[in-house]
Amino acid sequence: MSSPSSPARGRPARIDRERTVRTALDLLDRSGLDALTMRRLADAMDVQAGALYRYFATKQDLLAAMAERMMDGVVDAAAGTCGGDWSERLTALARAMRAALLSRRDGARVFAGTHSTGANMLGFADTVVGVMRAAGFPDDDAARALYTLANFTVGHTLEEQAALQGENDGPADPGLLADAVAGGTYAHLAAGLPALTSTDFTRLFEFGLNLIVEGLRARR
Repeated sequence: MSSPSSPARGRPARIDRERTVRTALDLLDRSGLDALTMRRLADAMDVQAGALYRYFATKQDLLAAMAERMMDGVVDAAAGTCGGDWSERLTALARAMRAALLSRRDGARVFAGTHSTGANMLGFADTVVGVMRAAGFPDDDAARALYTLANFTVGHTLEEQAALQGENDGPADPGLLADAVAGGTYAHLAAGLPALTSTDFTRLFEFGLNLIVEGLRARR
């Protein structure tokens, strides 16, 4: 008798690691991270939930595999959009990472807290550190620059996706902040309110990314 993960001879397998990750990402796009459970994933694949644990011992293992898949092609995408200067290459890598996270619903939430050791993630990390070392940064600074760049990109995208989606699957209302500031004595916030309530997340990302690059340039 065949099992859900081992169908009868001659029939295609209904479950494997590749298909599981692909289906999980599709389910993520449709329903969001909160709705992504091992049981719902098993239902989407028409298998018993226990069959999934053959490939992923925990949901965190699954999320790590999903994060690894999201990083597929990021290094190549960055290489096709920049020149040879270290700052241009570093900027392109951060932009490509953000684009990869934005390509999936709750992509940054999936990525945050995972520790993938797959080829895509390690390849990205190695490329960033390599760019910094080639530019003359000490090894320790190059490694810390990787953390700074990745943490900023993930953190920004996490807030960006949360603001765009909102609690009720709608954009967050920037008017709430404007009303709160207007109703108090916050002169400095009032002066910066146009920027604070802007939904131009790309501009905000580029501002922060430029601060990182210029800080690294000054350190160098």
